[in-house]
Amino acid sequence: MSFIVVSPLARIAEMAVRHKARDMISLIAKEQAFHRPGVIAADRHLTLGMNDIAFKGTGNLVAPDETHVRGIIDFAASWRQETPLLIHCWMGVSRSPAAALIAALSLAPDQSEETLARRLRAASPFATPNTRLVEIGDALLDRGGRLVAAVRAIGRGADADGNAPFVLDIRDTYCG
Repeated sequence: MSFIVVSPLARIAEMAVRHKARDMISLIAKEQAFHRPGVIAADRHLTLGMNDIAFKGTGNLVAPDETHVRGIIDFAASWRQETPLLIHCWMGVSRSPAAALIAALSLAPDQSEETLARRLRAASPFATPNTRLVEIGDALLDRGGRLVAAVRAIGRGADADGNAPFVLDIRDTYCG
């Protein structure tokens, strides 16, 4: 079973080791310094510099854009799925859950967006996927607004302290 580990920045080393991850996507502000876990090779680590905002024009902040989402899709396609994919952002609540949804749909496009979003909510009561990433992912994956609607349907997650990593299966374990 292929799965994605979603984590806050503070727990990436622990999660990489615990789940034996060898591939990682970082969605983090451009100026945010951090150390890549030693078990993740530099060529299997994608860093996407963006802030957790929903629209452009917010001062010096970098809004997620198509280039970022294409990066997620392309990196997911290159992931061999022999070990989990680790995706993280600052708190593990907004950007990384959105990226996990995008990666999962890009790898298993035959699944229902509603089922995937419900699986995300079951895995994390705290996840509130970044709406801009979800909208761009929906468009690039040609989901016709269904991913946006599915994420809207699960609603905002509970307040989080940024210390709640979780696992998201790529596919529904009951439906293949």
